[in-house]
Amino acid sequence: MSSPLLTRIDHVGIACRNLDASIEFYETTFGLTVAGRETNEAQGVKEAMLYVADAPGGASYVQLLEPLSPDTPVGKFLDNRGEGVHHIGYGVVDIEAALSQLKDDGIRLIDERSRHGSLGAAIAFLHPKSVGGVLTELVQAAGH
Repeated sequence: MSSPLLTRIDHVGIACRNLDASIEFYETTFGLTVAGRETNEAQGVKEAMLYVADAPGGASYVQLLEPLSPDTPVGKFLDNRGEGVHHIGYGVVDIEAALSQLKDDGIRLIDERSRHGSLGAAIAFLHPKSVGGVLTELVQAAGH
C-alpha cells in the first residue's frame, strides 16, 4: 500500500469580520495562542494562525481570516455566508508532487503551482467542485 497523500489536518480556515475580536475569543475561550500574524495582499486577507497542538508531521492550527475589502474571496464569502468555516488545510510532504498526482487523477485545481502561505508554508487550493463542496488547501510546511 502506498503512503497517504494527506499527512494531517494542518488547519481549519475561519472567515471573520474582525480579526482582533476573533483572536481574543479563541484565546479566551479555548486557550489558543497566536503563532503568527500577517497580511497577505495576494489573497486579500489579514490572518492569524492560532496554535492548537502538535500532530504527527507537524502542528495543527486555527486560521482566522479577515478580508482586506469586500471584493476579495473572503469578503465575498462573508457577504454570502457570514462568518464560519471557509476551508480545510491538509498537510502534504511534497506539494508539487501532490498537485501533479491530483491533476492526473482528474481533480480540478485552483492553483497549478504552489504559492506563499502562512508561517512560510507552500500552499495550493483545490476546487470545491472536485472535493465534495469543500474548499481544500494543501500545505507543505516551511522547511519540508
